[in-house]
This record gives sequence, C-alpha cells and structure tokens, in this order.
Amino acid sequence: MVFNNSPMKYFILIILSLFFFSFLAFLNIKQDFTQKEKIKSKNMFKIRPAYVAGQFYPGNALELKNKIKNYLNEAEIDLPTKATPRAIMVPHAGYEFSGAVAAYSYKTLQNKNIKRVFLLGNSHKAYFDGIAIDNNDFWQTPLGRVSVDLICAKKLSSLSDKIFLNSEAHIGDHILEVQIPFLQIVLGDNFKIIPMVFGNKNREDYNELIKVLKEIWQEGDLLVVGSDLSHYPAYNDANQIDKESLKYIFNKDVAGLERYIARIETERIPNEETLMCGPDSIKTMMALAKEFNWQGKILKYANSGDSLIGDEDRVVGYGALVFWEEKTCIQKLNQEQRKTLLNIAKESVENYIKYGKVPNFEINDPELSKQQGAFVTLHKDGKLRGCIGRILPGQEPLWQVVRGMAIAAATEDNRFLPVGESELSDLDYEISVLSVPKEIDDWQEIELGKDGVIIQKGFHSGVFLPQVADETAWSKEEFLAHLCADKAGLSPNCFKDDDVVIKIFQAEVFS
Repeated sequence: MVFNNSPMKYFILIILSLFFFSFLAFLNIKQDFTQKEKIKSKNMFKIRPAYVAGQFYPGNALELKNKIKNYLNEAEIDLPTKATPRAIMVPHAGYEFSGAVAAYSYKTLQNKNIKRVFLLGNSHKAYFDGIAIDNNDFWQTPLGRVSVDLICAKKLSSLSDKIFLNSEAHIGDHILEVQIPFLQIVLGDNFKIIPMVFGNKNREDYNELIKVLKEIWQEGDLLVVGSDLSHYPAYNDANQIDKESLKYIFNKDVAGLERYIARIETERIPNEETLMCGPDSIKTMMALAKEFNWQGKILKYANSGDSLIGDEDRVVGYGALVFWEEKTCIQKLNQEQRKTLLNIAKESVENYIKYGKVPNFEINDPELSKQQGAFVTLHKDGKLRGCIGRILPGQEPLWQVVRGMAIAAATEDNRFLPVGESELSDLDYEISVLSVPKEIDDWQEIELGKDGVIIQKGFHSGVFLPQVADETAWSKEEFLAHLCADKAGLSPNCFKDDDVVIKIFQAEVFS
C-alpha cells in the first residue's frame, strides 16, 4: 500500500513519534525510580561518619593501615601465653602523639578471639546524667565500617534507667573514634562494638554500668577504655604524677585513686586542668577487673613531650595497660593417646558385658599414667545411654579411671537398665579428661561451653560437664538452675546462696 502524501501517512508518523517519546519517558522514570530505590536502600542504615579522620589520624586508608602496623611492630609486650585480654586502657590523642603508646595495648589483642568490644570514655562534647550508647548501625573509618551491636545496646539500656541510646552525645567526639582503626587492624572484621560515653554529671554512674556489664558479660568480650592521663603539667611532673596514677589503676584500688586524684588536682594542678579525662571509665575497668579477678600489667607510659612535635613545658600523659584472664587448661592428648583411651573404654565394656571380666592393658605412655579425673559417656543412636565419671584425681592412672568409668557407665547409671550384649555394636563412646576443679567466688565467672561446674551445699552435690551448655543452649542462669535442681536436688536458685560452693573445671572431650 502506498500513502504518498495522504493524511494517513502523517497520522501514522504522529502515532510512531508519540510511542517513541512515551518509551523514552518510561525509561527515564524507571531510571529515576531505580536511583531513588538505591538511595532509599542506602539510607536505611544510620552511619556515624569519621569525624576526625585527617586530623587525629590519617584520612587515607593505605597510609592509616601502614602507620598502625608500624606502631604495632615497634611495640614489645610480654604476657603469659594463656592470657586472654579482657580490658585495655588506651590514650585517645592524635596518633602522632599517642599512637605508639596505644599500640602496646592493642598488640595484646592480636590472634585473640574477640567478638564484642565495649568502647568506653567520658564525653568531651556533652554534659548529661548517665551513660549514652550510640545507636547508629555502623561507625565509618577510612578502613571501612564496623557494626554496632544494637541488640546488646538495647539490652544494656533495658537493664538500667541510667543507660540509654543516644547518638547525639557521640557526634564529633574523637575519644572512641580513634580506637576503631586499631581494632580493625588487630581484629579484622569479625567483631561488633558498643560505644558508650559517660555524661560527667554524676560520678557514681560507673557503679550502675558495672552492675549491668557483670550481668551480660560473655566469653569473647573486651572492654576498651579511652583516657589520657594528666593534662598540662611540665614533663617531669607528668612522669611522676602519671606513674603513680597507673599504680593505683594496676592495683584496682578505686578508693585510693579517687583520693589521689582529689589531692593532686587540689595541690598541683590548676582547676581547669585534670589528672585524667576518663575517670569514670577507668574506675569501671578497675572495678570490673577486681570483680572478675583479672590480672593486670602496665605496658607503656609516655607523654606528649616525648613526641617529635611535643612541648615539654605543658604535656599530656598517655598510659597503656591491660587486664587479662588466665585460664588453666589441661594438657592436650595427641591422636594416638585419644585412640588408646577410646579402645580401652570399648574393650572394657565389651569384655565385662560378655564375660563379666575386667580386662588388663599394658600402658607405658606417661601422659596416660597421670592421675586425672575423667568421665565416660555412652550414646546409642545419638541418645544418651549412660554417663559416669570421677571428678577428682585419685591414686589410679588415667587409663584405669577410663576403664572403670566405662564399665560403670554401662552398668551402674541408675537412669538406665544395664547395657545388654545385643546393644554393644550400637554404642558410641565419648571421653572427657578433666582438669583439677577450682573454687570460684561468683557464679558470673563461669564461661558456658568452656567450664564444667560442680555445685555443693551440705550433703548435696551435682555436676555438669562443659558440653552440657552446648547441647542444651541454656543461658547461664538456666544452666545453673538445672544443675541445682536436677543434679544436686536443691532449689533452682541455690547457686546464688552464700553458703553454696561452686567449682569449675575444664575438659578435653573426644569421641
């Protein structure tokens, strides 16, 4: 069909043009909608920016990373191999002044399994009653973002009226921000933070924080306290004053530190200056260390006069200190030793059930001849079939204990009928070799999944092996309530009684 210059030709051209421009408009709307969706998705998260990057520490990621790694390489520390850092004190000045000192504390965290970091300081920017927890989703640094543990933050705020969520108290303050890059370097990206600042209005608020931290403290937690020491005395005065302050902190003497601060600030330091800018944070750390019986060490002291750009007439002091927990762990058995003990357990049960005889074994391995407690657990089709053990080491060597407890688990566990011969091929064996139990003063010291627990009160006693916590997923209070009621025959809350004896031990478990 030929249209030439007919009206139909122009009509079709108009329709095509309208369709073309409508399609372009649709593409623009779609692109604009997609862009808005991206912006909306981005803004779903609240992010605290790096306020002091480029001022207190380098704003360039590579430069920042290299600077921190150099500080860490130059820091030399000497802690026991079993030491697990639980709290560190670090300065919070610009890296050029205090970064080298901070590195001593942060070096103690290398290769440690730390999941949750409580960041604590006294606010420089705000004045209020209580403790403010930042409730952004992330904190940004040139090295990337770090997640805020908002679940833990909300839990803390629910436990005390003195503790609340408030991001405004953290705006622009460098006190905690300067700690984040160090943490990113030594811990990688597998940790979350709970940033908290005191409002400086009530000097007793730290007692409230101690109570809630004790309640929620877990294995893998760390407290980082940011505080500089004396502000603006001369170089030699700062050395003398600050080293005395560090001794009080190391000794966990809160009352002594308070008296010392009052005396020195009255006698030697003008009113507008201070002996330390994070007193509440430091006292929290000291009291917590005393409560949990953490050991401490002063790692490093310097002041701004020691830096290349410092003035010795007016200096600020910087201290690095760590409190750690030292776990007593049992000696690990090698694969061959484990295999030997498992064979002893299996052959002992089978011989006794079939023939009524206790077999003898020739064992010359010194590790298997040590006097240690042990439990033997039997499972059938994945279900418990018997479990009996000896907690305290006796006169018998370990391998004999395993032999005796294996037979007892098969024949004397009063929760089950004795194992029959037809069941032998279906049994699985698990052995727990125990450390010597030690008495603790506070049930909060127990670490679920790591500590076995013994409850004793009068003639009543009960024991749970460490693996019970993993098998049940109970909370610490549920774990202890079941131990009191189900094993010791006491009231569920007996673990809180003053006359109850609580002991913990560790176990090497293999099957």
